[in-house]
Amino acid sequence: MDAFSFCYSLYLSIIYYLMKIRIIVDPDLCIGAASCVTIAPETFALNDENKADVLDHGQAPDGPSYEREVEVTEDEFEKIIMGAQSCPTLAIAIIDEAGNQLYPEA
Repeated sequence: MDAFSFCYSLYLSIIYYLMKIRIIVDPDLCIGAASCVTIAPETFALNDENKADVLDHGQAPDGPSYEREVEVTEDEFEKIIMGAQSCPTLAIAIIDEAGNQLYPEA
């Protein structure tokens, strides 16, 4: 992480409460309905296999991935949860920092 990114991240954590969550898409369950993409396009995007990839604020810094840990504000978190809830096959799991599965309820 460069100095600017570090300072900006620190600034955001002071101004907004940021939480870390892990977002996981099960590619075996994903049918490419894209409801998650419609609701949270900065977090989900369909890949070449018509499966949802997880993004970090619209970016894929380490390349395409079905799983990613991201820091989000409360508003972003709500949008991500709504995107996960919109999945007809429950292919998206949301895990908090402590390892608790927030969605779908375990």
